[in-house]
Amino acid sequence: MQRIHALAATVCLAVAGTLGIAVPAAAAPGAPTPETSDSATQLPKIEWTRFKLPNGLTVVVSEDHKAPVVAVAVWYHVGSAREPMGKSGYAHLFEHLMFEGSAHHQGTFFEPFEKAGAIGMNGTTANDRTNYFETVPTTALDMALWMESDRMGWLLQGLTKGGVDQQRGVVQNEKRQGENQPYGKVSKRIRANTYPLNHPYHHTVIGSMDDLDAASIGDFKQWFKHYYGPNNATLVMVGDITPAQAKAKALKYFGNIPPGPPVPQLQPWTYQRHSSTHDVMYSNVPQVRIYREWNTPHGGTHADNMLSLAASILGDGKTSRLYQRLVYEDKLADSVSVSDRSGELASQFMVRVDVKNGVDPDKVKAAIADELQTFLDNGPTADELDRAQTGFRAYFVRRLEKVGGFSGKATLLAAGQVYHDDPGAWRESLADMMAATPEDVRSVARKWLGEGDYTLVVKPLPEGKTLADVEHTDKGLGPAPGKPELVTPAETDWHAVSSDVDRSKGVPEVTHYPDLTFPTLQHATLDNGIEVTLAERHSVPLVEMSLQFDSGYASDQGHKLGRANFTMGMLDEGTDKLDSIQIAKRKQRLGARIDTGCGLDACTASLNALTDKLQPSLALFAHIVRHPAFRKADIRRIRGQWLAGIAHEKARPTTLALRVMPRLLYGKGHAYAMPFTGSGTTASIKALTAADMHAFMHDYIRPDNVRIMVAGDIDMDTLVDELNQAFGDWSAPDTPVPHKDIAKVTPPEHPRVFLMDRPGSLQSVIFAGLVAPSTKAPNNLAIETMNGAFGGTFTSRLNMNLREDKHWAYGAFSFLPSAVGQRPFLIYAPVQTDKTAPSIKAALQEAKAVRGAKPLTEAEINKIQMSRIRAMPGQYQTNGAVLSAMRDIALYDRPDDYVQTLKSRIQGLSDAEVEAAAREVIQPRHFIWVIVGDLDKIKAPIAALDLGPMQELDANGKPIDSDADK
Repeated sequence: MQRIHALAATVCLAVAGTLGIAVPAAAAPGAPTPETSDSATQLPKIEWTRFKLPNGLTVVVSEDHKAPVVAVAVWYHVGSAREPMGKSGYAHLFEHLMFEGSAHHQGTFFEPFEKAGAIGMNGTTANDRTNYFETVPTTALDMALWMESDRMGWLLQGLTKGGVDQQRGVVQNEKRQGENQPYGKVSKRIRANTYPLNHPYHHTVIGSMDDLDAASIGDFKQWFKHYYGPNNATLVMVGDITPAQAKAKALKYFGNIPPGPPVPQLQPWTYQRHSSTHDVMYSNVPQVRIYREWNTPHGGTHADNMLSLAASILGDGKTSRLYQRLVYEDKLADSVSVSDRSGELASQFMVRVDVKNGVDPDKVKAAIADELQTFLDNGPTADELDRAQTGFRAYFVRRLEKVGGFSGKATLLAAGQVYHDDPGAWRESLADMMAATPEDVRSVARKWLGEGDYTLVVKPLPEGKTLADVEHTDKGLGPAPGKPELVTPAETDWHAVSSDVDRSKGVPEVTHYPDLTFPTLQHATLDNGIEVTLAERHSVPLVEMSLQFDSGYASDQGHKLGRANFTMGMLDEGTDKLDSIQIAKRKQRLGARIDTGCGLDACTASLNALTDKLQPSLALFAHIVRHPAFRKADIRRIRGQWLAGIAHEKARPTTLALRVMPRLLYGKGHAYAMPFTGSGTTASIKALTAADMHAFMHDYIRPDNVRIMVAGDIDMDTLVDELNQAFGDWSAPDTPVPHKDIAKVTPPEHPRVFLMDRPGSLQSVIFAGLVAPSTKAPNNLAIETMNGAFGGTFTSRLNMNLREDKHWAYGAFSFLPSAVGQRPFLIYAPVQTDKTAPSIKAALQEAKAVRGAKPLTEAEINKIQMSRIRAMPGQYQTNGAVLSAMRDIALYDRPDDYVQTLKSRIQGLSDAEVEAAAREVIQPRHFIWVIVGDLDKIKAPIAALDLGPMQELDANGKPIDSDADK
């Protein structure tokens, strides 16, 4: 299916919490957990050790020595569910406040971690917890624990009204940014109408602006004292560490923090409804979307596990019941998804359907009801259940590749401990699902999905109406009886112990760092001449493979835009022997992932397979790549979904700008002058034919235009044998591969400003762009280092100015997506509407200053250099990360030892080289500005800045006075 370009994915990325799957039974603390049965050996496993400090802090440790890094996660058992009426948003705001200074470290929390090369660093808030996590070099673990413990024990001494006001503004812009997206207010509407007013899940995590504005610093201090003590927290360490080392360090840094008061525990409250309710809301959306929701039991129950399987069978991908019915058979919808959203107190089973434009939503609702009733009457087939179970097993195997981050081992262990007093809870849940029968799933589904649904139909704004015309206050359900009482924990003698840490000395200095370990690349050639590169790794039973073709969006030049990406997206939609459903079922049975798509300069087909299923997975993969059918019915179906995707891009302010920016930067006809999303235009996709796709395959997807790269659990001899069976007899056509013409661009003589109207927008999205030297440029490392200091990191100049100093934005950054030709350089800032012009002015001042009056300092440059070098040992934990580096080595003509020698080349950069890169790349006199927002409110202030000639564009990038198409 459609793959969005890395740039679009980067700037659209939203931070989201990860709950994981939880289960009922609690394992005993102490030594590493044993297997529970012989059948359990088929399940993935994490060895762990757990203990408590005298002050009540729970510590979970798991050894993983494949890389010299340790993932650190601190989970506080407090989220939005703890917030009383009138105090919504406190937990989420505190997530932000705890990234500010504490008593012994003034300044942003990120700074010492960036210097130490931390990766995967973030924090999130959910209904039931607030968590913080980072993965650091093993030698930086003391620094990480010092920082985490200082904010746990001494945050309030560093908390000021100014800091609270600053982060209050940042959070409010985060809320604006979320609600400024299509369907951005749906979650609030669903929660309010599915949980009663007195239910802990009635309000959203981000809360109310009014509540945040009304809160005093005293309110926040009291909130912290009540919930953020060590006895209400869990510390997880996973990686290059032993339990004995972990215990000593936990005692050293956390042991002298006094416990907080006992925290009464919230109790599960499903609040199952027994009647159907219906709701309609209008919003600035591209098509009708239907949501149907049921309240279901909390995570960790047998019912929740069975409903997870039911969700997969009903709505996970094209083989699912509802997708088959609504997309394939009745042709009523463009997309379907079903999810089981597990929570500690209750869960929600959710169906979501994007209705084809012109289709009566009532027909869709009737089809959903009919298909659901069939499922409730008969349950899943044995084959459906087996495929769902295989998918869950493969999902967890893949999660074990990383020690930390949003979804790695540390997250699995922490979720189990916090929600169920069992770090191994995820595995018990998986075992429960793997043992399920069709009748287990059917009986649970009948009990919980047979009644009590809430249906919300979200419709586009009526013609001539604005959001102000249709929005209304919806308080949702009132209070309800039956709320369980809190359970007060038993009295425990938690107490602090002494520590020899002298915090007046500040953050511990990291004096040395581990060396990078990167596999030696092995090379071979198949019988037909295809080059093969292998990075052999045996840490997990997975093999990841990539076929990289020299093509990309640039190969659309002179053809219909979107041809390359659309064609690659069609590969798994049917072959000469298999239809799309047969392909999808085979992938599910194998637990394999097959992805296809393009970037600016290359198209790829990728396989991620379980080692014990590699041979059949590879056979399927090769068949998909080599024998696509491009049947008319499949093209028609995917075209409809693709056009709906383009409509969604035009409805989102960021992707709307990214669609028009390339043509403004590169000029009409340039190989890169197409939407950065890779989706093409409405007109070009409507005109695309099977003949166009076959022509693309003939020209570019061929054995003399591909490199095969593999990382994972296999040796070269075995790999070559397998690949020769799959690809060794693939022959190239007689005609040569077409030449791509990536012309050099001359920058404009003066800045230009393009405005795109989005009436009622809560924010303005600001882009400033120009073309920069290729990724292959000799000074590429200097350019990337410069970008890191200017706008590429949290503590960069742009973000510290617009977010941390002025709090006009949730984040402001600059991006340098890679390209063989001149690459785009983009400044990006979504800002509150009334600060649009001041934000443009501030970003422009930063751009001008870095070129002259305020060049990058030695400290700024050194910070980026050291961060990149020190992060490298932790960056290649997964096969995917290694494979990504291998693809770049091939695409940008780098030597095999590029990664291993990167440290010395970064260290060798001089300040003068980085400063010169800033002057070369950041040239405000050539900026192309694209600003998306409510022009009635922002146009005049922008005009007053006198940046350059201004032009309004429509959603297709055409001048507003033109009726030219698409």
